[in-house]
Amino acid sequence: MRQITQIEKGYTKDNVPEFKAGDTVKVHVKIREGDKERIQVFQGTVISRRGGGTNQTFTVRKISSGIGVERVFSLHSPNVSKIQRVRKGKVRRAKLYYLRGLTGKSARIQEKLDDAGKAGAKRTKATGSKKAKRAEKPEIKAEEVEKVEEPKEEVKKE
Repeated sequence: MRQITQIEKGYTKDNVPEFKAGDTVKVHVKIREGDKERIQVFQGTVISRRGGGTNQTFTVRKISSGIGVERVFSLHSPNVSKIQRVRKGKVRRAKLYYLRGLTGKSARIQEKLDDAGKAGAKRTKATGSKKAKRAEKPEIKAEEVEKVEEPKEEVKKE
């Protein structure tokens, strides 16, 4: 077992970014067309990660012209030149296969903000009901303002 792990270390990549299911990533893939080689970017949501060591793979899903497209990439493959995490997703599962059945706005995943982003934001007091919110901001109607001003004018005339 030790010999296998030592051999696998030579094939693993060191610069793999930290990402998990729910994150949106850009995967830069090398594509060979005849003698030419180019890099194509595949951007989508990570549905799953599986395996370990050099066998580790991840599945990325995107919607292209209304059709769902999924690709499975080997994490340490030489054909994957770069992986960039675009945004963090706020999910509670490790496998997001339920996204296959969803379309449109229901297929979106909320963005998870970093702790640094939360520290700079001002927190407001959470109120439970609409009545409590109304109590904080009393509304003054135009009729009430006129009623208040009319008696003052009459007092001045006398």
